[in-house]
Amino acid sequence: MAEHLHRYSAPVQGKIGQVVDVIVLLIMAIGALYIPLWLGLAGSSKIPREIAEPTWEALGQNAAMVGQWQKLGFSDAASAAELITPRFDYSFSLGALLVMIVVIVGYYAMLLRFSEKEYRDVIAEKFGK
Repeated sequence: MAEHLHRYSAPVQGKIGQVVDVIVLLIMAIGALYIPLWLGLAGSSKIPREIAEPTWEALGQNAAMVGQWQKLGFSDAASAAELITPRFDYSFSLGALLVMIVVIVGYYAMLLRFSEKEYRDVIAEKFGK
């Protein structure tokens, strides 16, 4: 048993491997941020609400709010109405929800599988078969 108690030293990754890893991670990070924008899935969609004669009162703004809008350069209610009136659309697609569930569960299963394989490899390397 004493022959198996040597200090473990992890395999060393070369510089090219590190560069490739960084490039792949960078592509994945940019892709994770950009692809939803590209597919139109990011952000919340807003449903505009039309008000025929927008006034500050009709828009639900009090005197303090009106003052802040005016500091931002919106002198009348009509100019700020397009920013104030839209409401969030909370609808969702059941298909998109199911796809997201499958992706998350699949990723978790893949993560567990690869982690188990690497864990077994480290144990085998340290203690033998």
